[in-house]
Amino acid sequence: MLLVASAMVPIAALKQESAPRGIIENAARPVGDEGRPRDRDLAVYDAVIARLQDGERYYAVVLEEHRKAAFPVRPGFAVRLPTLAWIAAVLGNTGMTAAAFVLFAAVVWAWWRRLGGELGLRRHLLFGTALILFGAVLGLNRYFFVLHELWSGMLLALALALYRPGERWGATLGLVALALAIREHVLPFVLLAAALALWWRRWREALAWGGLAALFVALLALHHQQVAQGVLPGDPPSYPWLVLRGLSGWLSNIVLSSNLRFLPHWLAGPLVILMVLGWSVWRSRLGTFATLLFLGYGLAFMIAGRPDNYYWGAVIAPSMFLGLAFVVPALRGLRQAARI
Repeated sequence: MLLVASAMVPIAALKQESAPRGIIENAARPVGDEGRPRDRDLAVYDAVIARLQDGERYYAVVLEEHRKAAFPVRPGFAVRLPTLAWIAAVLGNTGMTAAAFVLFAAVVWAWWRRLGGELGLRRHLLFGTALILFGAVLGLNRYFFVLHELWSGMLLALALALYRPGERWGATLGLVALALAIREHVLPFVLLAAALALWWRRWREALAWGGLAALFVALLALHHQQVAQGVLPGDPPSYPWLVLRGLSGWLSNIVLSSNLRFLPHWLAGPLVILMVLGWSVWRSRLGTFATLLFLGYGLAFMIAGRPDNYYWGAVIAPSMFLGLAFVVPALRGLRQAARI
């Protein structure tokens, strides 16, 4: 029933009549390096990065650029964290391109090692790695290099490949901390890791994840304070994010922020469901963690996020593709269970 519904519910990025002011106008959009019109939200952070390279300060610049584009500046969540802009200002276009290639190669290599190093997964080595490559290759698209979710999603894909709950988690903690500093939407990963570490009685790991969450909340409060200091009385608030889009919200976020967007609707929607089903049959702590993570984000996307926030799905989309490698065993198990 879920597969049938996923093939039928609408997958949409934006309805013009409900769009926040300043997003849908095409005439004033700058043109990117690829020759196509630059999305307004991307153009805003292009301008922010350029001004940071000229020595200006982030919060003064970002508030001014938001107002130029008729974007809201309150609440503070409407303004991105400064981490990615600072990194991009230092590295420049060439450095960001090199960083993207290094991160992409690290993701593919890490999953190749992970799949090849576990006995039960070796038969999925080639197909699984190809799926990760297909999911992660979007990280090489220069058009989206200022998109915060793109970098956070690639970092989480690498973090999951290295994550061994209760055993080796230090590298994962560092990668997730960087992803969290780029986009606060990574926080559910941290909270789930802390909760499962407590459940598995891994006290040291639970303390590390809990400490990261506490530190981030403190820094996020500081970010909001910095934004609030520059808010003017006439600045309009952001449109609500709690819009209850249901299954359409979950599927739209994943499909439109990944290479599934090239597939027909009737196929792309069910593939998202099958990805999670595949992850659920990986009998390991990582399989349990990833399944709960993807289901949790799916629930969040059904509840929160406007249609134009579809790019939030890029936080988890690259990692989800691996689940398709386990779909056949999952369906075989369901068939056997039905016979019993």
